[in-house]
Amino acid sequence: MTSTGIRLNAPAPGWAIDADVVVVGSGVAGLTAALRCRAEGLRTVVVTKALLDDGSTRWAQGGIAAALGEGDTPGQHLDDTLVAGAGLCDGEAVRTLVTEGPDAVRRLIATGARFDTDDSGGIALTREGGHHRRRIAHAGGDATGAEISRALVTAIREGAVRVIEHALVLDLLADAAGRTAGITLHVMGEGQHDGVGAVRAPAVVLATGGMGQVFSATTNPPVSTGDGVALALRAGAEVSDLEFVQFHPTVLWLGPDSEGQQPLVSEAVRGEGAHLVDSSGTRFMVGQHELAELAPRDIVAKGIMRRMQEQGVDHMFLDARHFGAEMWESRFPTILAACRAHGIDPVTEPIPVAPAAHYASGGVRTDLHGRTTVPGLYACGEVACTGVHGANRLASNSLLEGLVFAERIARTIAETHAAGPVPPADSDAPAPAAPASPAADGRPGTASRAPAEGGSHGPVPLLVPEARREIQRIMTNGAGVLRSAASLDDAADALEALHLSALHDAEEFDKAAEPGVESWEATNLLLVARVLVAAAHERTETRGCHWREDHPGRDDAGWRRHIVVRLTPERSLAVRRTATEAFPPARPPFVPTPTADREPQQ
Repeated sequence: MTSTGIRLNAPAPGWAIDADVVVVGSGVAGLTAALRCRAEGLRTVVVTKALLDDGSTRWAQGGIAAALGEGDTPGQHLDDTLVAGAGLCDGEAVRTLVTEGPDAVRRLIATGARFDTDDSGGIALTREGGHHRRRIAHAGGDATGAEISRALVTAIREGAVRVIEHALVLDLLADAAGRTAGITLHVMGEGQHDGVGAVRAPAVVLATGGMGQVFSATTNPPVSTGDGVALALRAGAEVSDLEFVQFHPTVLWLGPDSEGQQPLVSEAVRGEGAHLVDSSGTRFMVGQHELAELAPRDIVAKGIMRRMQEQGVDHMFLDARHFGAEMWESRFPTILAACRAHGIDPVTEPIPVAPAAHYASGGVRTDLHGRTTVPGLYACGEVACTGVHGANRLASNSLLEGLVFAERIARTIAETHAAGPVPPADSDAPAPAAPASPAADGRPGTASRAPAEGGSHGPVPLLVPEARREIQRIMTNGAGVLRSAASLDDAADALEALHLSALHDAEEFDKAAEPGVESWEATNLLLVARVLVAAAHERTETRGCHWREDHPGRDDAGWRRHIVVRLTPERSLAVRRTATEAFPPARPPFVPTPTADREPQQ
């Protein structure tokens, strides 16, 4: 593995702690991985950007998909997933998901998650887009993510797993042979000098969630700034299929100038019988797909966008007035409250909706055990590209993917740990430092030696915080639901201008952006935006949630392929198309070089 030698411009770590595994992220994937690693006896540290329950998981409304109902089978779940993925799912990854999924849900219930039940006491199941059976388990009506997050957070705290909150991950640490050696991070308000420190561990699990904040309007929380994908790219990892960003069809429309996180109107509302209509009350999805409003999300989003274009308007409506007040209050209390908070009463009027950025189907490329192309670096959840989602994620498969592949990662790390570390060729290499003790107030303790700085190509020039809104504007205009060569060219040029401006400012001390959370986030957003635009420009067809107006057809002969991108040491993007539709495997087991030593370097 060849490291790029690229890192964020940040102060040197002022403190360090040691662990067997560090998990970055506290959604369903991260907390599940941490719990399973802790159960295996591994010293586990969870690093999360905000509070432990502030990730994307708690915003999930619809539920978690698994073949739990009578008459349903993993095979049927597999078929629906493959159809939604539009020819780019990895069949083995999907088979793993649907066969291991039901037991993973049962283990989640054993952990403490409480799902809604039917009159017989069994798990109540509903339908969502793309599913031919009722297989979506939900909690609190439309508060599934919040309940899953509650259960996992409680288990983490009861299990005495070490947690560092309000911590932004910066970069991967690696030894001279390219093996993962931990992470650097900035702890906000921790009281340490500059807040920058390190967690040293031979295994790092990225579970940082998505990158929805790269667009002006998204269902993602403010913390979803693509930090995990950016870190992986700088570390030399490959990312795949980043052009496939799913735009949720039904997001509460708050006006033409609304920005940031927008309220989601769950697909489960359509699953219970709500209709998409235009201002005249006409159901426009009928006849476009056999499932009408319950077609896969890309088809529904395109149907809404086409109708909006035809009528010259910026939103459609979701009509569920026929539910009545009792059903709204019992089945969808969260959505009802959100709508009423914005002056809309879905009991008496249709809900204005429009598509908004929702989920990244692509991400850091992994194998079936969550291993990336960097030895010791794992990824799961939305930050990862396991091959499950293909060109378009099937509704409610995301929580299940987080569960299943997090458990697989934990087993793999435990097996690797039990086998012992790969011995360095240099017998005089220093032994790992002893774990640091926490300070009396719970802050990370200090260690005798922090990981060394390094990297032949130096730090990335940082963007000023104000660049974040400019990136969002560029991406929304050029790489949103509707894309073309012209729009993507404009986006690429504008992003390159931001990059060059940052380079220029970095050469003039008085103009250089100061290291800090907002500048680091903006810089991460710029990197993932560049990769997304490059991949979208490369794929000259329409497939799944990637819609090219200048190439409206699906081209299986030429484009049933994956796009893989990596960052070169020169900070350019190396973009390649795979030879077949087969999901490319991760690198073979790492073999240390003769000159390897154990000293971590950035």
